[in-house]
Amino acid sequence: MMTRFAIFVSGNGSNCEQLIRHFSQSAVARAVLVVSSRADAYALVRAERLGVPTAIVPKAQLADADQVLPLLRRYDVQFVVLAGFLPLVPDYLIEAFPRRIVNIHPALLPKYGGKGMWGHHVHEAVKAAGETETGMTVHYVTPVCDGGEIIAQYRVALSPDDSADDIARKENQLELKYYPLVLENLFKTLTATTD
Repeated sequence: MMTRFAIFVSGNGSNCEQLIRHFSQSAVARAVLVVSSRADAYALVRAERLGVPTAIVPKAQLADADQVLPLLRRYDVQFVVLAGFLPLVPDYLIEAFPRRIVNIHPALLPKYGGKGMWGHHVHEAVKAAGETETGMTVHYVTPVCDGGEIIAQYRVALSPDDSADDIARKENQLELKYYPLVLENLFKTLTATTD
């Protein structure tokens, strides 16, 4: 059985595009919907170019289960993948998709996680702390921000000369390479347990 997943985004969408492309030929999963919290997110353009339906769900609307759950049901969404999605995921969504919502975080959790720690804020904090490595974390989403069980982590060495932008580039390369692979393994496990 193929897992139908939605990608939740808020920005540029490089991971979103990578996931759509990776799973377009997959036998285990397919991206069937891209949901953005912002109407101006470039991820929407990427998704539309690749033929994936899109929807805009602003923060206020996200809080309303009666708006969001029917949208996900309409596309028969079975799993939710966050890829640069900034709003906190509401509890009703976590309850509707138990252990079926995952997030990617641009640091090695539990370091540099929690409220306000996203995107460039994370990379600047890593630089300020003089870390010798950074990385990415894929984790389950729970009501605790960045507090869910860790599924996978990948690391990259940093040089003292790296700027926050350099750190961001190195970390993003890990995301583009490994996020699709981590998800593919997760979907294969899901398929094996539901067959």
